[in-house]
Amino acid sequence: MFAAADAHYPPSGGARAALVAAGDAAFSSITYEKTVFVEEVAAYQPGSFYERELPPLRAVLAGVDDVGMLVIDGYVDLDPAGRPGLGAHVHEEFGIPVIGVAKTRFASARHAALVLRGDAVRPLYVTAAGLPAADAADLVRAMAGKFRLPDALRRADALARSRRR
Repeated sequence: MFAAADAHYPPSGGARAALVAAGDAAFSSITYEKTVFVEEVAAYQPGSFYERELPPLRAVLAGVDDVGMLVIDGYVDLDPAGRPGLGAHVHEEFGIPVIGVAKTRFASARHAALVLRGDAVRPLYVTAAGLPAADAADLVRAMAGKFRLPDALRRADALARSRRR
């Protein structure tokens, strides 16, 4: 199973995490969705974003045993030397390939593969752990959806932002 996950932090506190899954890496048909609400999360600290984001991702991945690859909104590593970002921590903890898809450029992430999708003029920034970055970029290019951001990540974001608990 291929999965995409995201987390959202409502102003009232806590975090809502969402996961969408499909049987193929293009996410041509979503076969499973899950959301969880985590009551307490760490405060945001620059350079330690993973400390805030990892607990909601743990919660949404709990009990989902057959994930073979995870796509996240963010970076896997933050610079060419491999300074770990959220995706690197997820890869280390779960032992699965992780593709990071970021919408904004992180200054030190000069190694990220630039991916244009649809009619977009602004690229996505793709990093990976557990598979070559070029292969990850090709997978992101091939993911379902006609917009800049693949449909699977758009759906995970929408679910994470929903008001459902």
